[in-house]
Amino acid sequence: MILLDGFHLTLAEIVRAARLGEKVGLSEQARRQIAESHRRLQEILQKGAPVYGINTGFGIFADKRIPQEDSARLSRNLILSHAIGTGPALPTEVVRAAMLVRANTLVKGFSGVRPVVVETLLAMINAGVTPVIPSQGSLGSSGDLAPLSHMALVLTTDEEDREEESGLAEFEGRVMSGKQAMREAGIERIILGPKEGLAMNNGATFCAALAAFAVEDSRYLVEVADVALGLSLEALLGCSAAFDERVHAARGQVGQMETAAHLRSVVEGSTLLDKAGRVQDAYSLRCAPQVQGPVRDTLEFVEKIVEREINAATDNPLIFDPDVAISGGNFHGEPIGMVMDYLGIAISELAAISERRVFRLTDGKLNGGLPPMLVDSMDAAGLNSGLMMPQYSAASLVLENQTLATPDSVHSLPTSGEQEDHNANAMTAARHARQIVDNTTHVLAIELYSAARAVDLRLRQYPHGQLGAGTQAALEAIRKEVPYQAGDALWGPEIEAIQQMIRKQRIPTSFDTNK
Repeated sequence: MILLDGFHLTLAEIVRAARLGEKVGLSEQARRQIAESHRRLQEILQKGAPVYGINTGFGIFADKRIPQEDSARLSRNLILSHAIGTGPALPTEVVRAAMLVRANTLVKGFSGVRPVVVETLLAMINAGVTPVIPSQGSLGSSGDLAPLSHMALVLTTDEEDREEESGLAEFEGRVMSGKQAMREAGIERIILGPKEGLAMNNGATFCAALAAFAVEDSRYLVEVADVALGLSLEALLGCSAAFDERVHAARGQVGQMETAAHLRSVVEGSTLLDKAGRVQDAYSLRCAPQVQGPVRDTLEFVEKIVEREINAATDNPLIFDPDVAISGGNFHGEPIGMVMDYLGIAISELAAISERRVFRLTDGKLNGGLPPMLVDSMDAAGLNSGLMMPQYSAASLVLENQTLATPDSVHSLPTSGEQEDHNANAMTAARHARQIVDNTTHVLAIELYSAARAVDLRLRQYPHGQLGAGTQAALEAIRKEVPYQAGDALWGPEIEAIQQMIRKQRIPTSFDTNK
């Protein structure tokens, strides 16, 4: 079980809970922090001084005082009026991750909520009650106001308890009203108290959830990209000199050196490299460490920012000792927006150089004597199209990535009567980064599929040829899932099978070359 304390949640734990279903709970430290924060809020309420969002309106209505007896209605009105998202629903795992991140934010002890608010969120995660959240309509600046409000509709209610105001939720494979889902799961919905509306919907939580998966999935992609490079390099009888440790140490770029070192472990023992007698290869082979290495460097930086964000207090105001509430701007999603732009650019380059290798593998003038389009033999060319269309698909996805990688965080429009005059556009950046990761997963699947076929064909020319330790392991894993087919076939499902291998991390990427 993953125990939250507000300070030590990891990206790996988010994946375990949101994607793999591990249970979550509260540490004793978390319970103490929640209780103390709620006590401070009660002290502030008794003083009666105006405090934003507790006894005032929101946004441009911050100067409007609200009587304490209306505090529950204030919180409820905030949720109802802000649940205006649109577009396709976010994936279940993203919503579960956002619920976990929100709970972790609330247990830090700066939000003033009652323990039951966090306990209800965690009960929903453990029971599998997942709110249906529209993917569009958030600027990620005053937090993800619309998505978080849709989430809050499911777990909160009021005296009237209208089913049509309970949102939608998925439970046991069915989509139903939030009220019905919570009833079937045996979880009681709660009436929000003072400040709890803002605590629920203020913070770039869905941006952070999307970012968590983008980072975790990208971490494996950079490893797979090196394996795909190794297979392509061997299929093309590439030059090993470009990966010499001395070359990369001379530049000193860490990610570049790591990529070259990983590639050397992938192809160690290969007898196919350098067989063509070329002095150097094209950039997509020779300069792969200089391209794929910076992706590693970027990912390392992005990961640090995202891990800070999933452990951050992001609502407003924040409650501090001695019983003071301070209005700030931790809800602003610029940190996530910027790093999702960075990650999108980096991962799009991973796909771009991979597609160039696919092109080289399939071009009969560039692939060092392999059949054009990797048909089974020269006699089959024409009657069979070979892998012509997979390269088309890779090119299409790379072009789409190039559009999606255009930075989103540099775009801003004012909202709320100019009170919110600079917005992060972080949710759009996070959604685009996730799509780029998905597209790149498919491009790498196409390269693995193409390179595996090319290696099989190359070994006909060199029947005593030996693959590297890593490429041999990768080829065996691929061929166990997708056997070689001589003639044209329905390539699509086979490429999809390799894509699923990547998603499930079943392509070997780490090798003990001392055995």
